[in-house]
Amino acid sequence: MGDLIVVEGLDGAGKRTLSAGLVETWREAGSTVATLAFPRYGRSVHADLGAEALRGRHGDTASSVEAMALLWALDRREAAGELRKLLADNDIVLLDRYVASNAAYTAARRNQGADGSAVEWIRELEFERFGLPVPDLQVLLRVPVALAAQRARDRAATEADRDRDAYERDAGLQERTGAVYDALAQQHWMSPWEVAGPETSPQQLAVHISNLLHDGQGVTR
Repeated sequence: MGDLIVVEGLDGAGKRTLSAGLVETWREAGSTVATLAFPRYGRSVHADLGAEALRGRHGDTASSVEAMALLWALDRREAAGELRKLLADNDIVLLDRYVASNAAYTAARRNQGADGSAVEWIRELEFERFGLPVPDLQVLLRVPVALAAQRARDRAATEADRDRDAYERDAGLQERTGAVYDALAQQHWMSPWEVAGPETSPQQLAVHISNLLHDGQGVTR
């Protein structure tokens, strides 16, 4: 059974770039690595409905905190079998976003912290009721909100299919979400966490993570 590692962070934090560096380093070291990104746009009806709602479609769906959280959660529930197979067939499975993303954004939309009812609801829904695999380690890519927002704007300007959604345009939501992420990392919510910054070397981080997992500091599923 492979190790399940998750990269979390705000929209525009640079998760895709960090993930690519981690994967390249692990593969060069001889590990088999699979990747999966959530939401699974273009593959999951739940993810696509969520994206459409954040761009003004489907009536008042986007205004419902719980409705949006359920769409993201159902996307992961639908992928549970694929995720378990990837874990069975690879040394490492790296996810771009996972359950903590839903917990952080849902809590932030409810103006709650990491110790509030929203985070507990997401934990019970996704890990207990849906039975999703628990991560072995989660990485928070922490960057200033202003930098993440600028990156999201730059991405929208250069990638036709990456226009900013309602979450990305809400600076206050991004600030609150970042605070919840910080608290989740400090609490080591559901697994050990590591915190990376915008200048973190993916190569050094990959080695550090491998050492942590090799030393048995990851969680046991």
